[in-house]
Amino acid sequence: MWEAIQQWPIWQGLGITGGWVVTLALVLIGLAGCVIPVIPGHLLILLAAISHRLIFGATSGVEWWTFVILSVLLIGSQVFEFVSGAAGAKWFGGTKWGALGAFVGGIVGMFFMPFGLILGPLLGAYGFEALFAKQETKPAVISGVGSAVGTLASLVVKLVVGVVMVLWLFIDIFWVG
Repeated sequence: MWEAIQQWPIWQGLGITGGWVVTLALVLIGLAGCVIPVIPGHLLILLAAISHRLIFGATSGVEWWTFVILSVLLIGSQVFEFVSGAAGAKWFGGTKWGALGAFVGGIVGMFFMPFGLILGPLLGAYGFEALFAKQETKPAVISGVGSAVGTLASLVVKLVVGVVMVLWLFIDIFWVG
């Protein structure tokens, strides 16, 4: 059915242009979402690949392994984002309580975007260090700062992964597929 629609004369002009507009819009919004917490950037880039394949069919240049690679990158980036605050707290000398607090704070912080993204792990690490690990103020603050540094590092990693996803998509469209 879809192949029949692609053969319509109007599709040759409007359909191709519209398909590329959809693909490029999803890619650009996805890249913005890699640094803007409320936009699911990597997911939108994956959706750009899926929509490109659906719109253009077998001639799209997007092969099945692209979906696998983009999905693996998406999952890896999300896992890194969740553990980065806890890893930062531990790296700065925090206890397991600080790492756990940063993790819990990161989850709670997601509901208070955009500031909760940084403040959640910071306050979580500080609070858990002070309450459960019985740390003094200075070590608890250092653990909290470490969690914030880890969270900021995850934003950089998310952007790099987003760029890699976009590059892979276009390499597959124009050169591989």
